[in-house]
Amino acid sequence: MVTTLSPTPATRLAPPASLDPLVVPERLLLGPGPSNADPSVIAAMNHQPIGHLDAAYLAMMDEVQDLLRYTWQTTNPLTYAVAGTGSAAMEATIANAIEPGDRVLVAVKGYFGHRLVDMAQRYGADVVTINRPWGEAFTLEEITAALEQHRPAVLAIVHAETSTGVRQPLEGVGAACAAHDCLLLVDTVTSMGGVPIFLDDWQVDLAYSCSQKGLSCAPGISPFTMSLRAEAKLARRRQPVANWYLDANLLRKYWGPERVYHHTAPVNLTYALREALRLLAEEGLEARWQRHQHTAAYFWAGLADLGLSCHVEESLRLPTLTTVRVPDGVDAKAVSRQLMADYNIEVGGGLGELGGKVWRIGLMGYNSQPENVDTLLQALGAVLR
Repeated sequence: MVTTLSPTPATRLAPPASLDPLVVPERLLLGPGPSNADPSVIAAMNHQPIGHLDAAYLAMMDEVQDLLRYTWQTTNPLTYAVAGTGSAAMEATIANAIEPGDRVLVAVKGYFGHRLVDMAQRYGADVVTINRPWGEAFTLEEITAALEQHRPAVLAIVHAETSTGVRQPLEGVGAACAAHDCLLLVDTVTSMGGVPIFLDDWQVDLAYSCSQKGLSCAPGISPFTMSLRAEAKLARRRQPVANWYLDANLLRKYWGPERVYHHTAPVNLTYALREALRLLAEEGLEARWQRHQHTAAYFWAGLADLGLSCHVEESLRLPTLTTVRVPDGVDAKAVSRQLMADYNIEVGGGLGELGGKVWRIGLMGYNSQPENVDTLLQALGAVLR
């Protein structure tokens, strides 16, 4: 029996003109993310993939879960890595916590608060907001008053607002939510691995993060966790979770002891995440947090020497990401372009209300080192002159 191919079409696409081997430029990534990865993380990612149900891979998944619990300081059983970027993990919290008609209170103080509003509305929530100017944080009194007024099922708030560089104090917020029978959902995208986080002590019910910032891993695999209170709400749902891919009921069967196939996991990214979390644990959380704080303080002092100021007051300033005010008469984008062209340094521009008004400069994970501060300050000073 002769097997024949499909008939040859009258016209056929030719290959692209250039098929040169991949060349990736060397950059110092000092924007809002990604950050440069530790060389050992890159080496871990460069192993051959194994099957996503291989016993060795399943054991690695367990290690990742334990390391995530340590990094977040939580005992939540339902803690795992979403196969997607931080925005997928953000959507996972919304999809699993919210049913149509649920009242959701979003505390908006920047770009990613607005993203939470958009996602919650798409899942049918009755969304109400409280707002602060971009560069400020909410007080516990403001949050408590809003909980009393609106009686939401979920309060969503950003711990580390990537658009503004603000660290939102969370002490007491979880207790206030629990007193009002409300779940607390927290964005830790720009704080995990660089800023103190105590999910259990703060009574946080849902949290998410990303891999490419404070953890200094490649993007594409993202931490996610749910408390027992959040699991109980999940169990009471009247309708299935609308997003099949992110449904925690299904994913717990893959990440848990049942090991039921759900999707083809990003095996090599799991290698990288496991190595990034191992490095964090080896350094120790306290030492890691102190390193980020010391590097940021060194940077802030250097900015002052250049005559530059920060957008956020120091008590609320993130050590992982600083918003630097653009001086009057300076083209923010032109400076960013010259830093890239002349020095191979990437910095971020302002988002939303801060567009053109600030540079967003990240000193996260592997990049949180004084020598990187010196390199940036010398380059920035030369460009501004």
